Amino acid sequence: MRTNPAIQAAIDLTAGAAGGTACVLTGQPFDTAKVKMQTFPSMYKGLIECIVKTYKQVGLRGFYKGTTPALVANIAENSVLFMCYGFCQQIVRGVVGLDRKAKLSDLQNAAAGSFASAFAALVLCPTELVKCRLQTMHEMQLSGKITQGHNTVWSVVKSVIQKDGPLGFYHGLSSTLLREVPGYFFFFGGYELSRTFFAAERPKDQLGPIPLMVSGGFGGICLWIAVYPVDCVKSRIQVLSMSGKQAGFMGTFANILRNEGVFALYSGLKPTLIRAFPANGALFLAYEYSRKMMMEQVDTY
Repeated sequence: MRTNPAIQAAIDLTAGAAGGTACVLTGQPFDTAKVKMQTFPSMYKGLIECIVKTYKQVGLRGFYKGTTPALVANIAENSVLFMCYGFCQQIVRGVVGLDRKAKLSDLQNAAAGSFASAFAALVLCPTELVKCRLQTMHEMQLSGKITQGHNTVWSVVKSVIQKDGPLGFYHGLSSTLLREVPGYFFFFGGYELSRTFFAAERPKDQLGPIPLMVSGGFGGICLWIAVYPVDCVKSRIQVLSMSGKQAGFMGTFANILRNEGVFALYSGLKPTLIRAFPANGALFLAYEYSRKMMMEQVDTY
């Protein structure tokens, strides 16, 4: 590989952006259902009821509320995630005493992905806050928590700045970090383990699109099963902070357990797991193929 670190970082960043775009376009309706059910579990008894009610009340467009910030969030997150993933792989090689070009084990790749996710969380938190608020604006008005909703990205951004200042975009940052760091250990670990299974004796970079998509989907399932309750708490904090100051992670977590029970922490899990396979499969397929194409182009010069 003749690429220098700067070119390699640019390739990883661009490939990550392509993966993030594919992820959102594939899974946005299920993500909307997930956030609605997490934040207002008493309004929806299940996924089907959530889909039917949303369609009746606001139509098909209701499932795509927050798509613009979701695209920004996922492009930003995955660009930073995969760019930092390459750097963190080098750090892991240094820590364990491997050569710069040595192959990492699946466990070492999982650790590198976990480290990289901490950087991605810093760009993800503000955009995800805007996305979650747009997705649940209708429910916030129905429940009487707010009197007037905001229907555009700019109106939500303006309201955050007016009410809480720039730091208002980081409501739920601690929850985001608590989700991302362990979650991406399982995400990259599950992805690499699955690729190892499919590759057998072949190099992993020779896998076709179906094994890549299945591996990506498996990684997504591993992530959400591991950290879903943390994501539920994060969504509550980011959405309900529209109506007033919320308790921190532990306070919100304790309130949900005390008032709604442990199963409330898993509200919306079904659409999340349904979404995880196609969305994360598309993410890794777009990432791996765009990265491979760019690397081949660079190597020809």
